[in-house]
Amino acid sequence: MLIAQITDTHIFEPGLRAFGRIDTGARLAACVARLNGLDPRPDVVVATGDLVDKGSEAEYRHLERILAPLKAPVFLIPGNHDAREPLRAVFAGEGYLHRNGDFLHYTVENFPVRIVAADTVIEGEPGGTLDRPRLAWLEARLAEDRTRPTILLMHHPPFATGIVHMDAMNCAGAADLAAVIARNPQVERILCGHVHRAIQARFAGTLAMIAPSTAFQVALDFDPEAPARWTDEPAGFVLHYWTKEGGLSSHVCTVADPGPKRPFRTED
Repeated sequence: MLIAQITDTHIFEPGLRAFGRIDTGARLAACVARLNGLDPRPDVVVATGDLVDKGSEAEYRHLERILAPLKAPVFLIPGNHDAREPLRAVFAGEGYLHRNGDFLHYTVENFPVRIVAADTVIEGEPGGTLDRPRLAWLEARLAEDRTRPTILLMHHPPFATGIVHMDAMNCAGAADLAAVIARNPQVERILCGHVHRAIQARFAGTLAMIAPSTAFQVALDFDPEAPARWTDEPAGFVLHYWTKEGGLSSHVCTVADPGPKRPFRTED
């Protein structure tokens, strides 16, 4: 099974650009084309939040149009830039964005790898949380099937990255989440967004990963006094490749076409 992870697409209404410069819609469209051109193609695409920038229905309609050519089913979770009701309104026809209390939680059961999606958004705040009600939902869902390999989707990462201004907006409740994950060794990966960089860390006996953004990257600054800055490093995504024999491996890819595959050696 091949799972493509995209994140932090930050789609604006048509004609608007991030920072007045970046056409995030065109960059996501390039990513869609790249995913469609893979051989083999992904079996599923997951998008781990900050799907749009302002949370308007017009932005979600634009996102819907850009994602429409994808030749694989797409599963979305919200990030802190998203708004639940417009997101649900536009993508309700996909059938998985059910109402679970106040949150957009769900599971996907019809693939070899089980997908559990958790909503970490605190409305009006940049940081996220897995508070008691959300953790109770998550633990109940994980307990339903401990025999199948599982990936957990959440926008806000539960670990520190060293980029201080981003770590201040991470997922609260990480210690409680760690206790839940430790009781569920079937969780192969925790897949996150939010930080706009490819980062990974061990977490509660599994691997937590942040995917790069399809739009722009956050500057890599370990200086705790560094201001929030962005860079035009290459847009990216992650391919998570699962086999029954080998388990799950994760590959960070760039959206830019890498060109043809060439042999290491030739006859001459």
